[in-house]
This record gives sequence, C-alpha cells and structure tokens, in this order.
Amino acid sequence: MSLMQKKAVVEEVAEIAKSAHSVVAADYRGSSVAQMTSLREKAKQSRVYLRVVRNTLARRAIEGTDFECMSDRLVGPLVLAFSQDEPAAAARVVRDCAKENDKLIIRFAAFDGTIIDASDIESLASLPTREELLGRFLGLLTAPVSAFVRTLAEPPAQVVRTVDAMRQKQAEG
Repeated sequence: MSLMQKKAVVEEVAEIAKSAHSVVAADYRGSSVAQMTSLREKAKQSRVYLRVVRNTLARRAIEGTDFECMSDRLVGPLVLAFSQDEPAAAARVVRDCAKENDKLIIRFAAFDGTIIDASDIESLASLPTREELLGRFLGLLTAPVSAFVRTLAEPPAQVVRTVDAMRQKQAEG
C-alpha cells in the first residue's frame, strides 16, 4: 500500500469513527470468502460500516474519538464494524454472523468511550432497535387515551348488553 492509500484509509475510517455510536472488533481468521461476503451484506443492510484495516492504521484513525480507548486491544487480524444509526446494530450483525460462522470470534466492542468485553456483547446486541423503541413509546402515549375512550364507551355498551339480555329472556319465555 502506498503512503497516499494509507492516508486515504485512515481518513475514511476516522470520518466513520467520528460519527459512529459503537464499534465491534472480531477476529475473522479462517473465515471463507462466502462467510465474509455474507457478513458484509448483513452489515450493509443494517447500515454498519465494516472494514478490515491494519491495526497501525486503525490506531491512527481512532485518535481523538470515543474509540481511542481500544487502541491497546487492536492486535491480530480484526474486522471492525462501526454502528452508524443505532448503538446495537454492529453488535447484532456480528453476533448473528458469529452464530453461523464459528471462525468469526468477537474480541471486544467500544461504546461511549468504554471497552465492552466479548462476554458482555450480548447485552449490547439485545438492545431494542430504534423502531422498537418508537413503537413502545407510541404505545405508552396512546394507553391513557385508549383507557379513557373505553371508560367513556362502557355505559352505552352496558345498556346495549342489558337490552340484549332482556330480548333473549323474552324470546325464551
């Protein structure tokens, strides 16, 4: 790689790191091309930036970002997955692919300036998506209104049930 190409890679990764919410690092040794292609496709669908980059270049790229805390852990061949939209996206994508590919081993993640060990990645990956959170929030907002409408509708509904019971009783007798 020429010096210009290295600078371009560092700039590209640095731009992504500045706006990313979290990053997951995984060892990919032994993974087939098909497995890596599958990982890349899933990452693209989830708006996760995936990059295999030399550790020395990665260290330069993350300088001055929230991910600088992981500089010491960048050892060996790693694929870096940066979450661009939601914090748990990269963890979810890499975790799901690691279930299918036993050669893909999650080493660590970084979130908000803190290192997350591989054993704790599951908690990050299980965070709800933005859409799930919005759905829950909408449900919380509409619950009081729904309860109020049911309360208002109950007296007329009770009258209808009473009239129907009287009609059935007259039909029997």
